[in-house]
Amino acid sequence: MLDVEVQTSDYRKYWLLDSEVTFLNHGSFGACPIPVLQRQTQLREQLERQPVHFFVREWESLLDEARRQLAEFLGVIAEELVFVPNATTGINSVLRSLRFSPTDELLTTNHEYNACRNALNFVAERWGATVKIANIPFPLNSPDEIISSILEQITPHTKLVLIDHISSQTGLIFPLKPLICELNSRGIESLVDGAHAPGMLPLNLPEIGATYYSGNCHKWLSAPKGAAFLYVHPDKQNKIHPVTISHGANSPRTDRSRFQLEFDWMGTHDPTAYFCIPEAIKFMGSLQPGGWLELIQHNHNTVIAARKILSEKLAVKLPCPDEMIGAMATIILPDKIQLIPSLQTQLWEKFKIEVPIIPWENQPQKLMRISAQIYNTHSDYQKLAEALISLMS
Repeated sequence: MLDVEVQTSDYRKYWLLDSEVTFLNHGSFGACPIPVLQRQTQLREQLERQPVHFFVREWESLLDEARRQLAEFLGVIAEELVFVPNATTGINSVLRSLRFSPTDELLTTNHEYNACRNALNFVAERWGATVKIANIPFPLNSPDEIISSILEQITPHTKLVLIDHISSQTGLIFPLKPLICELNSRGIESLVDGAHAPGMLPLNLPEIGATYYSGNCHKWLSAPKGAAFLYVHPDKQNKIHPVTISHGANSPRTDRSRFQLEFDWMGTHDPTAYFCIPEAIKFMGSLQPGGWLELIQHNHNTVIAARKILSEKLAVKLPCPDEMIGAMATIILPDKIQLIPSLQTQLWEKFKIEVPIIPWENQPQKLMRISAQIYNTHSDYQKLAEALISLMS
């Protein structure tokens, strides 16, 4: 039995999360609040009552309104956005649209998400281009270490840089603005894997300056699963196509761009996750008096306190400064815990704690990544610390 008092957040009532589970992994798949799910149910019933009417007469206006509100949230104009089911699809859409030559170099980092790294490798192999890896240390002391590690790998042959906004493995926030400013000055395109950023960080995409940016809405924005976006700089839209080619490729319409015509309709699917984005923005922004900015700060403060609890209880050093993380934090587990077999499974089966244990490159050390959404409390992380200590004893 753990010697820790478990407290329930007042906000937990807005989620369907199992009350017996300590859920510290919002970062993997998100968790959709009940009011947003109710909106999706309403939309699905609307669709099924008259599918032809919905897709022929209602679908496009719903799509445009969702895009308009998301664009406002991201600081862009609606014409620069299209919807995709997840950020990986957005990354694939860009990479598989671009043309490279055997002399081109495609640069990424050792922190890049495996799915997107695979897409980069696939495209490089198809064109005979070279993938280069910037090795960013972890732990690290400053964002400057990220910038210098990447810029050191730039050559006259560098064509594109694929870079995280927030690393899935380590939770690090990459210093995009100064890095992309330097890439732009050298004429190098940037493709940002922003899977975790929307809803975790305040976003203004024009200020970041990336050529391409794909982000999820089902994680920290808390929309339903299957909602994400792709931003493409207006000057590059004519060369970017969806992975699925459909009716938009030869549409005679002239009232919107070919970019949106191709991405907006890629075949029949359930589009209600996209249409729920405005409800997710509204609901999540209503949970704190200061709206989204206060929610973002609240989650950041929670994860800062949480990793301090874990570092003190487990006697491990913090791997990066507070300002380099948002609402996810990673610690390097001590050697004694590293030896515990199937640690993630044991935490789940013995303590009903859901938290990811992540291998780090080819090293024996493993990382533990915690998430902090508004429904989490400090007692959740106390319970995790006590569970780890119990497993070591």
